[in-house]
Amino acid sequence: MTYSAAVDLRQSETPSIGGGDQAVVCFPFIGDLVGGSHMSSLGLIQNLPRSRFVPLVVLHQTDGPVADLFRREGIDFVAAPVLNRLERAAPRNGAAVVNVMRTLPALVPFLRANNASIVHTNDGRTHLIWGLAARVAGSKHLWHHRGDATSFGLRRVAPWLPNRLVAVSKFASPRPGLFSAAGKCSVVHSPFDVMKMDGFERVEARENVLAAIGCSPDTKLLGYVGTLVDRKRPILFVEAVAALKRLSPETKVAGLFFGNALNGLDDAARSRAEALGIADCIHFMGFRYPGEPWIAGLDALLVTAVNEPLGRTLVEAMLLATPVIAADSGGNPEVVEDGKTGMLVRADDPDEFAKACLVLFSNAALRKHIVETARKEVRARFSFERHVQAITSVYEELMGVTGIRRSASSGP
Repeated sequence: MTYSAAVDLRQSETPSIGGGDQAVVCFPFIGDLVGGSHMSSLGLIQNLPRSRFVPLVVLHQTDGPVADLFRREGIDFVAAPVLNRLERAAPRNGAAVVNVMRTLPALVPFLRANNASIVHTNDGRTHLIWGLAARVAGSKHLWHHRGDATSFGLRRVAPWLPNRLVAVSKFASPRPGLFSAAGKCSVVHSPFDVMKMDGFERVEARENVLAAIGCSPDTKLLGYVGTLVDRKRPILFVEAVAALKRLSPETKVAGLFFGNALNGLDDAARSRAEALGIADCIHFMGFRYPGEPWIAGLDALLVTAVNEPLGRTLVEAMLLATPVIAADSGGNPEVVEDGKTGMLVRADDPDEFAKACLVLFSNAALRKHIVETARKEVRARFSFERHVQAITSVYEELMGVTGIRRSASSGP
């Protein structure tokens, strides 16, 4: 039995799902913004072995961008039995605790009625809202950490709330200590359809990008792909484009932002571009789905983020033979080997990004070596198969502790 977005559990009796020896894995999402966690979760949900696991996808916001994404991909979901009242980056005060406690009377019976063996959360708000509910309901809680190791939740909540923790990189993993989740953490890289990228013709993709922004064929296309948040340094991206123009005035260049903005950072980036005299070189493309045809059309992807656990677009660019220039920060060095699979530069230094671009543009042999080596290595490391195998091993370990809570139709 499956569900569509039309099902509203707040208006009807909560049904049960699953059958046979399948274990129900609940994937809750807020639904108000699409990010890398949703793309990675989508790949996992689509590739879970249905003979062993039944995904129960739950959205607090069934008319938002995450719902649109899941509909396009044919992922069935249900509405959460309670509205989310926890704001993004919620303050560490009593109000956040009160909001979490308010959800328990609805979420606990929901999990029990659906016989959820595991609750797999993927962002800060669902860690808190659903993690406590899982504990009370008797479900196992897997906290999938995609932030950095200094986050408050990882340091203060993860040591006691989840049963297990998975981090997307070594950088994102908790540090050992007297009060730490390090002992129950595994590193599992995000999943990618590594062979899907073969279907994109880069010449055609580049022509399409040029046509979309109205630039001449000799324009170098630099991309920023991801949500515009401070950690990802969108302002630095603008400054890198300006530095390239200053260091090489004869080079025609366009900087393209692909992604939605938070906290007015798109306006801040526009203002910075105007102040630097390159407003005509910066293009705000918004969130584009699928993103592969756009990434394939770039001459280089600039990963300006600092303390980024492990960005998806970095790996996607490598699979698409788009060269990557990344800040030597966070989880980037776990993927990019300087001069071999990409280029690493000093973080927060726009001139270093610009100089790397000029080296890349002037050395065809280096560029060819980088993209070929990068594609080969990430294909071996980031496949769906490896990710699903690693995550389902964690699932089975969790269920083996006290046994599997079978679906309602499987009997005692």
